[in-house]
Amino acid sequence: MKAFLMYKNHDFDLQKKLPPNEQDLTKDLELNTLFNAMALGDDFLLEMAKKTVFSGLNDSGTILYRQNILKDCLKNNSVVRDIYNIAVEAIESKRKRWYSFFSKTPSSILYNARNGLKLFVDFLKKLKKVADENADKFESEGFTKFFTTINKELDDDFFASVQNHLRELKFRNGVLISAELGKGNEGANYILRKPQFKKQNWVQRMFTDRLSGYNFRISERDEAGARALSELKDRGLNLVADTMARSADHVESFFKVLRTELAFYISCLNLQEKLAHIGEPISFPVPVSSNERRHSFKGLYDVSLALTMKKKIVGNDVNADNKDLVIITGANQGGKSTFLRSIGLAQLMMQCGMFVPAESFSSNVCNGLFTHYKREEDTEMNSGKLDEELTRMSDIVDNLTSNSMLLLNESFAATNERESMEISKQIINALLEKRIKIFFVTHGYEFAYSFYNNKKQNVIFLRAERKDDGQRTFRLTEGEPLQTSYGEDLYKEVFQNNVPKTESLAERIGA
Repeated sequence: MKAFLMYKNHDFDLQKKLPPNEQDLTKDLELNTLFNAMALGDDFLLEMAKKTVFSGLNDSGTILYRQNILKDCLKNNSVVRDIYNIAVEAIESKRKRWYSFFSKTPSSILYNARNGLKLFVDFLKKLKKVADENADKFESEGFTKFFTTINKELDDDFFASVQNHLRELKFRNGVLISAELGKGNEGANYILRKPQFKKQNWVQRMFTDRLSGYNFRISERDEAGARALSELKDRGLNLVADTMARSADHVESFFKVLRTELAFYISCLNLQEKLAHIGEPISFPVPVSSNERRHSFKGLYDVSLALTMKKKIVGNDVNADNKDLVIITGANQGGKSTFLRSIGLAQLMMQCGMFVPAESFSSNVCNGLFTHYKREEDTEMNSGKLDEELTRMSDIVDNLTSNSMLLLNESFAATNERESMEISKQIINALLEKRIKIFFVTHGYEFAYSFYNNKKQNVIFLRAERKDDGQRTFRLTEGEPLQTSYGEDLYKEVFQNNVPKTESLAERIGA
């Protein structure tokens, strides 16, 4: 029995390795804020959130498959949490109550497996009850298939048959085993047989002829004889014990997979509840093929920033369809880096089947997401800052494939503007030839204007908005790159607006 709540035809692989740039993505996109909001302190949910977000899908069909399941989860929040809790309780109950002996004899294996199955059957009954009462409330292909499987395989006949087998495997009337004589008159082909005992009352048992046959008794002090008889019994129980252990493992595996796959949707529900409390919107994105160039949205915001500030933040509306390069310029502290982070977060969330932090969102899937953000100076002086940036870019290029996405934040600014422009142009043009989709936040006017002056149709220019009085709106609008980043505004804010009249500038800065 399979859950199939993450893929149509196979289970989610929790052992899948994280991508090599996982640490850079986590740091540059502030993913830990997102993961913590999804997990709410649950270590397993945290692990599943990380595995799922970093295991992006390139198949839009599977993305939509998960989206529809998640829509069902949002409509039936309490039911989905009940199913998840049943799976968790089943696994935890085995750990707490399913005792395992040091002995690995067939008898002990059979005992453990029988008790484990008996325990799991109770949880399967709970699951069946939830399915019977709520299956008609779900519409997605994944949940429809899941509930159909539950109702088909966990019917009354199944539970009756399991209970009967569990009762017989207690062997209250003894164990019936057949055997043959092998070489040297040793026993061979031990097979457990089903006893032919009929239920009789005490009167019937008194007047019923006993079966003829040979029998013997072992003395209570005959330890060797008891041990030999136990060995004979274990030989007969070996195949049954193995089958029962496999059955118990199969049911346990089902609950583990169910817990794993539902954990992703539970973490999404946790995130949605947090965003709803803040008042931020969510929407289900429209993914398209990686060969297309689609990137349009309304009200896209940085979900990590919203979760940190615990209030609504400014969103952006952009239509970058049919664009390979998005160059972002404008005022300092105008929201450029925040916007870039929102692009990366939304792409990761879309490609793992989640909703996105926007009023509407559509994008082509990418074959990999990479970030190249400016870093602090190397404190150990092993290399210069520019050398470090170029080394990281070289590592990224080694892993880039066609239709990947690259986010650059003030890259190659560690040298003078002319050198920075030349390095940036050569790298960007080479990447565009390889069909890499690029978002570039830059203060390099010459670099940005060189692309603007070429009037290429596959390039769009966004600019951080600034009002005449210097106020930042944190919105990005389409516009020509400007020569200034308005550093003067920051100077005034720091050295004029915040300096008390009774305090001199020299006193303010400690001179």
